[in-house]
Amino acid sequence: MLQNVTSVCDLYLNYKIHNTSKTKNNNKHMKNLIIVIVVVVLIAMIGGCSYNGMVKSDENVKGKWGEVETQYQRRSDLIPNLVSTVKGEANFEKTTITEVTEARAKATSIQVDPTKLTPEAIQQYQQAQGQLSTALGRLLVASENYPNLKANEAFRGLQVQLEGTENRISVARRDFNEAVQAYNSKIRAFPANITAKMFGFSEKGYFKSEAGADKAPKVQFDEPSGDDKKK
Repeated sequence: MLQNVTSVCDLYLNYKIHNTSKTKNNNKHMKNLIIVIVVVVLIAMIGGCSYNGMVKSDENVKGKWGEVETQYQRRSDLIPNLVSTVKGEANFEKTTITEVTEARAKATSIQVDPTKLTPEAIQQYQQAQGQLSTALGRLLVASENYPNLKANEAFRGLQVQLEGTENRISVARRDFNEAVQAYNSKIRAFPANITAKMFGFSEKGYFKSEAGADKAPKVQFDEPSGDDKKK
């Protein structure tokens, strides 16, 4: 009888030990599962915030690029009238006029997709616009040798408009560069760089300082003298 009771007790103890061990394992697995879920949720939240920030930054860059294009187009629209006015001056260097016309045609032929503002695309665009700036600079310098042209009110008005447009271009380019810098920094920082690779956010190009730009001659048109006005 005593032996049977002992056997029953042993069976009960083994059952309790087995259930206790099983419960501990279940609890351990549950804790691990909870940790995994928490980590996944945190990563999703961080990734979502990063994605939304990148979208906002990307749209800001596109907006700034639109302003750059607007100001360059404004300059381009002034050139035909400028060329027409200069052609009215007898013996004006035809080569200079041709250079401006050809540079304008090349600059306007280059269009950049706002969704593909790659360093290569921006460099190509800047190079074409830079060639037009150089040609315009030569034309304005050459005009200094023609008193009648300097006294021409239409020409002087166009020169003032060009000067104002160049200032607007400088501001638009600076604002664009600042927007690109903020965007590029965002997509390269950890852990946002992981989200950037997942959703295809890539580095954007920006305008670089042109060699000799700080030493470029500034053309000033003095008030025409009395003798010039009479010519």
